Amino acid sequence: MNSLTIHRKGILFVISAPSGAGKTTLISSLRHKQDFVYSVSCTTRAPRPGEVHGEDYFFLTQDEFQQHVTDGDFLEYAEVHGRFYGTLKSTVLTHLMNGVDVLLDIDTIGAASIRMCADPIIQDALADVFIMPPGLDELARRLRRRGTESEEQISVRLKNAFGEMEKWRAYRYTIISGSMEEDIEKFRAVMRAERYMSCRLQLDFA
Repeated sequence: MNSLTIHRKGILFVISAPSGAGKTTLISSLRHKQDFVYSVSCTTRAPRPGEVHGEDYFFLTQDEFQQHVTDGDFLEYAEVHGRFYGTLKSTVLTHLMNGVDVLLDIDTIGAASIRMCADPIIQDALADVFIMPPGLDELARRLRRRGTESEEQISVRLKNAFGEMEKWRAYRYTIISGSMEEDIEKFRAVMRAERYMSCRLQLDFA
């Protein structure tokens, strides 16, 4: 054996967390090291100041989004607060088949939809991760620290968070959130472990 060539298909990292658990900060930090592709979702909501079409979201009209639904183009989609959000299956599959890892930021309902996807490529690639806040008290503290919601809105988010936190066992991995640095290292450890799994590798001996 003179040399060894390693090939593998991409991994679909699906990450979920209650609002305020630190998911957005985690993903923003992870994106600085470009060893994966961050999946850009489609939405029917209007762009917020500073958001760029094709980078933050693909901003679609209601009719455009519905056409994708009719054509079966979405890996998952959902209605949130009267607006629709969805992930294009073709984009994800292209990256995975090219050996590129994909990171998808999605709620627990969307993650459940992906788990039920019949496509064997998606099933083989899936590695889902739940970010668990250390407790509701800490989650409330983080939400108040953001200063973007009223007490009534925080109460609603905490109620929703409790329901989401009960779904943690459905995920392959659960990370108990600590500091941003700790969360990044824990998630990176998950990524490294998945990339070293023998079942994901194809070794060619020459």
